[in-house]
Amino acid sequence: MPGTITPATDFSADKDCQELRNAMKGLGTNEAKIINILGNRSREQRLQIALVFKTMYGKDLLMEFKSELSANFLRLCKCLLFSIPQYLAKELKRAMKGSGTDERALVEILVGLDNRGIAEVKHIYKSMFEAELEREIVSETSGDFKRLALSLLQGNRDENDVVDKEVAKEDALELFNAGINRFGTDESNPTFPVGVFRNKLLTRRYEDRFNSILCARSYRHLKMVFAEYKMKYRRELTSDMQKLLEWRKNVTIESKTSERAGVAGEDIEKSIRSEMSGELELGFLSIIKRIKNTPTYFAEELYKSMKGLGTDDDQLIRIIVWRSEIDLVEIKGAFESLYAKPLRDFIKEDTSGDFKTLLLTILK
Repeated sequence: MPGTITPATDFSADKDCQELRNAMKGLGTNEAKIINILGNRSREQRLQIALVFKTMYGKDLLMEFKSELSANFLRLCKCLLFSIPQYLAKELKRAMKGSGTDERALVEILVGLDNRGIAEVKHIYKSMFEAELEREIVSETSGDFKRLALSLLQGNRDENDVVDKEVAKEDALELFNAGINRFGTDESNPTFPVGVFRNKLLTRRYEDRFNSILCARSYRHLKMVFAEYKMKYRRELTSDMQKLLEWRKNVTIESKTSERAGVAGEDIEKSIRSEMSGELELGFLSIIKRIKNTPTYFAEELYKSMKGLGTDDDQLIRIIVWRSEIDLVEIKGAFESLYAKPLRDFIKEDTSGDFKTLLLTILK
């Protein structure tokens, strides 16, 4: 799957370093020169430029950017000077820094990496921050979402290309029985066995099946599972997952309200909101969407980063930088198919200045 950035022909790290040095020397900064170089060099070429710049001038290019640039333009330029494992390790650290955790960033990174990528990020994370990524995730997440995140973090997914159709059929049946079939398939009148949700051991057993299948099976195998699920039950697994988790949430709210009503000092709404904030739904659905169609998954995430008031600049930068040499061409196509408008037009409307220009240069 092609990216938008490919190695520059007739590349000269020495020449690029001289251009960058001149762009930041004296009064003012020539942002256009910086954009032209960073937006048209491959990741390996940019890393070589950073190394040669320090050799030629005895200065760190990253620190030079910090002294000359600002705001989102600076953030984007900095991101382009890291290897992908380094950059994603920094993004994971950012996602868990301060109050609150950016679960969407955690999920997006963990479902977007293969086994090797996860191992590399874990190694780099420990080297950069002198901390174990797994321990940090354990301390910053909770409940079912924590279990899902830890399952993904093991990087132990089967990567065998051989698929057994009979096993795929069995997995489709397990997902159906562990999910929507527990309540009947009439969405207008689900037959709630409320005790299932109140019985934590039973609920855990069902959710363990989702975890073990979605986090351990190969992508090719799971594509067949999803196809078997749709063919046999005439249903979409993503839709059934959303219904299942919504029903679970509603029953749990009723249960907690009943159990905790009248308890002195207990903030029912706060308790329920903290326990049922949608992280588990986000995790499961992200895995399914990523496996079914990776470009479409990232196109939807890009749209979410820009829709409504304000822009999630971290997510926008992360996807554009990360996927620029992997599948950004396909992501652009998927975006336009989904939203009937080119991705670059969305970016033009939601960003500004040199930040916008560099994003559009990477996007091509």
